[in-house]
Amino acid sequence: MSEQTSSNAVSGTADSADSARGDIGRRIARRREELGLTREETAYRAGTAPGYVRYLEEQSTATPGPGVLIRLADVLETSVAALRGGDADLPPGTGRAAHHAQLIELSAEECRARLSTHGVGRLATETAEGPLIVPLNYSVVDGAIAFRTAPGTTSAKAVGTDVAFEVDHIDEALSQGWSVLVRGRARAVTDPDAARRLEEHAYSDAWAGGERSLWVCVDPVAVTGRRIDVP
Repeated sequence: MSEQTSSNAVSGTADSADSARGDIGRRIARRREELGLTREETAYRAGTAPGYVRYLEEQSTATPGPGVLIRLADVLETSVAALRGGDADLPPGTGRAAHHAQLIELSAEECRARLSTHGVGRLATETAEGPLIVPLNYSVVDGAIAFRTAPGTTSAKAVGTDVAFEVDHIDEALSQGWSVLVRGRARAVTDPDAARRLEEHAYSDAWAGGERSLWVCVDPVAVTGRRIDVP
């Protein structure tokens, strides 16, 4: 490796680290909200001031020391590496399984609650090249899974076929998680009024960006789910 290459590599690593540190506040806020904690509760349990938690969450340049991060990670039931974004490019579930874990079936009501009104899931469909799975962000409108795509894409080609749609969540800190599977038929939404209604209820534009003018809905035929529980 040349000296110039080595220098660039070190610089790139530093830039990545700085970027991760700048995102610490957002990760703290997101995890705190997932646990239903207020800033005051988080600060009290971590042995710091609510104003400092606010500062960490709102200032992109905030760089908390290792001691504070360790305490916050403990309170937020996560790891320092996760708060720093060190696991951002790793698949979920890299931790070890918990002892005596149990796999429990979710009721239809629990499945719907976990689907929520929007999120990111995976669409499984059959193609000429074989089965494929693509991630996409979705909204739940009138009980159907709705998403925007572009003509010619894998998800667009699923129109008129039976598909599966899956969402899940993994809690690395507690070795717990859940998944919900929706099976149904994909259909294109061509009626302008129906498409307008989906547009109004969409939580977000497609994360992938670009022009995505085709609305597709998956009408559920079966909805099942399971969760991993640790007594």
